[in-house]
Amino acid sequence: MTITLADDELLVAETFGPTVQGEGPSTGRRAVFIRLMNCNLTCKNCDTPHTWDDTRFDLNAAGTVVSISDLLAWATAQPVDLVVITGGEPLIQQRRLIPLAQGIVYAGMQVEIETNGTIAPAPDLLAWVTRFNVSPKLSTFGAGMPISRRIKGRVLRRFAVSGRSVFKFVVSSIADLDEITELVEVHDLAPVYVMPEGRTAEEVTRRLAEIADPAIERGFHLTTRLHLLAWGDQRGR
Repeated sequence: MTITLADDELLVAETFGPTVQGEGPSTGRRAVFIRLMNCNLTCKNCDTPHTWDDTRFDLNAAGTVVSISDLLAWATAQPVDLVVITGGEPLIQQRRLIPLAQGIVYAGMQVEIETNGTIAPAPDLLAWVTRFNVSPKLSTFGAGMPISRRIKGRVLRRFAVSGRSVFKFVVSSIADLDEITELVEVHDLAPVYVMPEGRTAEEVTRRLAEIADPAIERGFHLTTRLHLLAWGDQRGR
């Protein structure tokens, strides 16, 4: 899509909540979400393809240009203390995220950013983000993309040494745990959460039961997809 943004604007897919953070260490915590447009990867099982896949969606219609001041007014008026910025890949627009995150923190709230771990965070953004939920894409989830595109070792190490990141892997089978183990050892990633892939409660529950013991044995934490278990595959929940 070819939309020109001013310095005080972001390209937004949707805002929603209050709901709960459904994944990672903040699972179950009340939150609101700001979902941004565009991604630098093309994951085959992506659950938000409307933010980037122009072969299936009209991205010009899907995205809305919103001022940072309007986003701040909306987020800080909500009865929660956590704002999750997700995508797409939010760090594509990270320069404009700095004043947004700063304003959220000044309002007494916390900020989590969901990222695929291929774009390094700017120091000025690190200063305001409570946690980066970094989700590197495994070969099963990122099928068709070379590892050099979906795994950036230098960037992952930047996140790891920041002290503000957790690493969350989407797992479709026990075999994926071996790939995670290798990535963790090579790039010194911690802490690590594994989450079952699934678009239905039944899929998530079945895969969680399959991977739980092997994941724990490898020293990984577990997370589910709480929003999906509660509301199904509803957009904006």
